[in-house]
Order: sequence, then C-alpha cells, then structure tokens
Amino acid sequence: MKISKTLPDKVSRHINGQLVALGNQLLMESMQVIIPDEIRKAVESAQSNGKTVSYLAKGSDLLGYFSISDQIKTSSKQAIHYLLQHDVDVIMLTGDNAHTAKSVAGQVGIKHFKANALPKDKLQEIHKLQEQGHIVAMAGDGINDAPALAQADIGIAMGTGTDVAIQSASLTLLQGDLLGIAKAKILSKKLLRNIKENLGFAFIYNILGIPLAAGLLYPSFGILLSPMIAAAAMSFSSVSVILNSLRLNRATIEVDKK
Repeated sequence: MKISKTLPDKVSRHINGQLVALGNQLLMESMQVIIPDEIRKAVESAQSNGKTVSYLAKGSDLLGYFSISDQIKTSSKQAIHYLLQHDVDVIMLTGDNAHTAKSVAGQVGIKHFKANALPKDKLQEIHKLQEQGHIVAMAGDGINDAPALAQADIGIAMGTGTDVAIQSASLTLLQGDLLGIAKAKILSKKLLRNIKENLGFAFIYNILGIPLAAGLLYPSFGILLSPMIAAAAMSFSSVSVILNSLRLNRATIEVDKK
C-alpha cells in the first residue's frame, strides 16, 4: 500500500549551468550536498510526525527543504481496521523514509511496513509472499506500483492514480478510496455464498430429476416423468438461479465503523 504524494520523488534541472535538484536525502548524498546537523534534526522531527521532506539544492549547496504532509482519510483507517479484524495481514510498502513510514503506519494501525522501497523492492516483496503460499492483493496508484500490481494475485488500482497503474491492475476503485477494498471483500463473500446456493439449487433439481427421468418410480408405481414436466423443472431451475443471483443488487455493503 503506497502513500502517494502530490510532488515527484526527485526533480533535477540545469539552470544557468548549475544543477538544481529537489528530492530526498539519497539524492542529496549522490550530489555530495552537506546537510547541517540542525537541519537534519528538524527534518527527522518532521518525518516522525508523518511528513515527507524534500531537500532543495543548487550544485553542492543546500538551499533549504520542504515539509509535505497528506491528510490521512478517516475512511482509510476504517478500511484497514476492517481488514485486520477479518484476518487480512496488511503491509505498507512505501518509498518514504523509515521515520515517515513508521509514523503513518502507527496512525492507521499497520504493524508491518517497508520504507525506502523502490519498484523492484515492492515486486520482490510480492514474490516473497507468494512463495510463502500467501494470496497477495496489492493496492497502489503510481507508476512505481505498476510492476507489483501486475505480479499480485489481485492488483487494485486507484481510479485517481496513473494510467499505467490502472492498466496493470485487475481491479480499479473509481473513487480512489481504500474503503473500496473492504467493500469489495464484503461483496466477494456475498457473491461466493450466492454461487454456492446456486450450485445447491442445481444439484437438488438434478438429484431429484435424473432418477425420476430414468424411471425410478415405474417398477413400483408405473409412473414415468413426462418430458414436459422435465422441461418445466429445468426451466424453473434456471429461473431460481437467476432470481437468487439478482438478490446481490439489493445486498447491503457496509463496513463496521468500530
């Protein structure tokens, strides 16, 4: 699960012959930018409060930093709480640093997270979980999430995300709300139960109808099943299945707010 940001992770351009860059600490280190201790402490404090920090540098000189934060939706907390209560192990994979990841995970109730995750790291994590025998659902909205979305057993993209993420996923949440994942789980349980009920109807009709059509009652009672009655029974079987399936249109899909 990726916490998206409105700004890209790294931006760099040459202006008047000098490289100007906006990005994370790894980018600053690659440019040999020295970050003073007082700024480093202020940044760690901001990250501990769930904020993402991007440094701004020109050449090897640090100009300053931006502190960016996303409002965590109440519905996201509600969705994660529901999934955890229904035996779904939720893991957050994010490109953010460990301080920010830990803060966000703590706020929404996620125990397991992996920070500083590159696209290949997310993909490897999906592979690892699948090799352990887990069925993996991956939710994401960015370009970096596309490989993992394609690899997951169930790829879930946000309708508000990038096109490549939507194309890589098998399911798209049009409103881009994590609560849709919880609702999809509720609906899938109702759908599976409906399928089992339909199979039950089919088995009942066939278990009763096939012996009668084969003449089970003829030796004792001289009764043979009329083809018209058999055809009517098969038609009624199909109607029963259709009517039972249509009940899903009235299914209540509510997530417990506790």
